[in-house]
Amino acid sequence: MKKDIQISLAPEIALDNEQLEAYLKNKFNADQLFFRKTKQSIDARGGQIKVNQQILVDTNTEIPLELGFKKSYQNVSQSKAAIVVGSGPAGLFAALRLIELGIKPIVIERGKDVRTRRRDLAAINKIHVVNGESNYCYGEGGAGTYSDGKLYTRSKKRGDILRILEIFVSHGATSDILVDNHPHIGTNKLPAVVSNLRESIIEAGGEVHFNTKVTDLILVQNEIKGVIDQNGKNYEGIGVILATGHSARDIFELLENKKVFIEAKPFAMGVRIEHQQSFVDQCQYKRKDRGLLPAASYSLVAQTKYKGIQRGVFSFCMCPGGFIVPSATAEGEIVVNGMSPSRRDSKFANSGVVVAINEPDWQEFKDFGPLAALQFQKQVEQKAYEQTKAYSKFGKHSQLAPAQLIPDFIQGRVSTNLNDTSYQPGLVSSDMKSLLPANIAFPLNDGLKEFGKKMRGYSNSSGQLIGIESRTSSPVRIPRDKETLEHVSTRRLFPCGEGAGYAGGIVSAAIDGEKCAEAMVRKYGL
Repeated sequence: MKKDIQISLAPEIALDNEQLEAYLKNKFNADQLFFRKTKQSIDARGGQIKVNQQILVDTNTEIPLELGFKKSYQNVSQSKAAIVVGSGPAGLFAALRLIELGIKPIVIERGKDVRTRRRDLAAINKIHVVNGESNYCYGEGGAGTYSDGKLYTRSKKRGDILRILEIFVSHGATSDILVDNHPHIGTNKLPAVVSNLRESIIEAGGEVHFNTKVTDLILVQNEIKGVIDQNGKNYEGIGVILATGHSARDIFELLENKKVFIEAKPFAMGVRIEHQQSFVDQCQYKRKDRGLLPAASYSLVAQTKYKGIQRGVFSFCMCPGGFIVPSATAEGEIVVNGMSPSRRDSKFANSGVVVAINEPDWQEFKDFGPLAALQFQKQVEQKAYEQTKAYSKFGKHSQLAPAQLIPDFIQGRVSTNLNDTSYQPGLVSSDMKSLLPANIAFPLNDGLKEFGKKMRGYSNSSGQLIGIESRTSSPVRIPRDKETLEHVSTRRLFPCGEGAGYAGGIVSAAIDGEKCAEAMVRKYGL
């Protein structure tokens, strides 16, 4: 007999499979019982923690995991080709969807494969050397591979989220991501999943080219025929899916130089806030020992005003049990991001805390046209480098990050001591208000005060600011038609994912990649 039940239990029972099994056997008065969780969320409101679960129970037979997606790709080696620039989630899922639709994808990736890429990440952390083609943002899997792997999206209207999660599971991700309310693969497990996605593309007859940088476009009037790499090699197909991510500045500059219409876009910028994970657990769970509960997270928002203009300040990409990592894509800039391993067992917690940036903020750079917001972003990152490079033992190679305790930031004094940190390259005590533009610093100041009221102790000296968190989203949009997803003025060009301004994370980028593949095939693949 199979039943689908919903229960709400204490974590000591719900999160311990032996205890849960004993509870279910008692509930159904059964000596033998099989079960599988299908949904799980934690409710910590009101101080009494409950775990809400949806469970399939069968007193007769085991319950197999059944995926709606079946990993079976046709061979497209002799089919028409389409070009996919970038192998982040948007590019990989676009390529797989093209295969399903009978088109051969040719994936072009400027960076290295996911395993080789690790050496360049180690160099950033240990000797502060940034490889401009292989780093935390560039390379197989994109920024998501080595920056957390959270798989939840706030927008349920984007597309079939379950399909994306099932594709991840079929390529090696744990089936827990189908159950958890906030699914997370973990930066330690994502590389193997990404490699499996690539192997599916190659086994089906697609191509994946690493260390291949797009340096020019093949344009005939208002139509793109293909792209050209750094060695002068041409890649042509029925169309080009441009999925280069939010940090491919040279691509934005190339589009501008080739008169392909782009525009500046609002984004957000600020810092990473780091606390001890035990502090976040205590705040959220109201207990000293979280036991079997996962590392707690938070989501905070404040509305502030600066010079009469309302400014949103919000936490972003919270990484419980995680690390802060250097995410610059070139020498001479400081950028930080957060990530968590699958177990989220670091003693640190960090979150981006950022301020909304809009058109009036980048007017100083209006001469840069559609690259004005990008130039605003770039200037702050370079200023952080200039303020900290003198402290580096590696000369001009510096990834030391500016930092300040929260109360010192609020009271306008440089911190005499900083807290322990997860950021490997190291910190430099800095005056963050002199580093950040005033339209970020002062709203951030007021926002942190508000956060301290909402989450007691948040703004005391247990927390510190680490900068600069600037790559929250693309500062450039590549406009496309709402219906066809084709670029508004360049035929056969399909801007895609975070870099085009149409996604905000792994899942939304993957969905957008699939949609762009479908749109291309619908119009040009027949």
